[in-house]
Amino acid sequence: MSPTPERARGQIWRDIHDALIGSHRDFTEGPIGRAVFLLAIPMILEMAMESLFGIVDVFFVARLGTEAVATVALTEGMLTIVFGVAMGLSMATTAMVARRTGEKDPRGAAVAAVQAIGLGIVISLAVALVGGLNAPRLLQVMGATAGIIRIGSTYTTIVLGCVSIIFMLFLINGIFRGAGDATLAMRTLWLANIINIVLDPCLINGWGPFPKLGVVGAAVATATGRGIGVAFQLWMLLSGRGRVVVRRQDLKLNLDVLIRLARVSATA
Repeated sequence: MSPTPERARGQIWRDIHDALIGSHRDFTEGPIGRAVFLLAIPMILEMAMESLFGIVDVFFVARLGTEAVATVALTEGMLTIVFGVAMGLSMATTAMVARRTGEKDPRGAAVAAVQAIGLGIVISLAVALVGGLNAPRLLQVMGATAGIIRIGSTYTTIVLGCVSIIFMLFLINGIFRGAGDATLAMRTLWLANIINIVLDPCLINGWGPFPKLGVVGAAVATATGRGIGVAFQLWMLLSGRGRVVVRRQDLKLNLDVLIRLARVSATA
């Protein structure tokens, strides 16, 4: 007997509610269509939240002039390359954690998570070193004028120097998604964006007790929001409140897992 239209609509709204609130259901059991729906909604919102950082920065620095807006736009263009590397590693991490989760091997998922985080730290530190030390030169390569370089080099230095935070956001959210907890990944980006939205005007304009930093304030606000988001992610991993729990014994090098992770992520 097919469900009535009213029951079908009610089920859709319940599924949307479950997707946004989250649950500890096992996605390897039950209809695959519903599982995809429950995972897709928070993943779409998560990706939208990641794009919101740059939009918010442009919105608040717009009153500082065209050179400030150009600084944010050019830096976001450079970050696209960083996003590509981070997303490639995140995709491999999600696949490996998902496989171990499906095999009912929580320890294997935790080991894969630790290796991914370690690899991400190494790669991101190299990128941060190159980007942070060469920000004015990179802006010049992107076609920035002397005025943009003068105003925006510090902004670009801070943003590129903090790419490790961006890597961790992508990687740990990949761990959450692989374990079937896409809602937690979405909430991390909500938290980071809320902090960025609150701090951006305060640090740019010097509201209240905050210093007036101009366009640099946007970089500090974004780095702070993302940093607190990463702190929340690590707390969830280490506290045992998430689906993947990292224990002290998991914090060691596993070359076999690391090599497989690097091989898959390089292709991605």
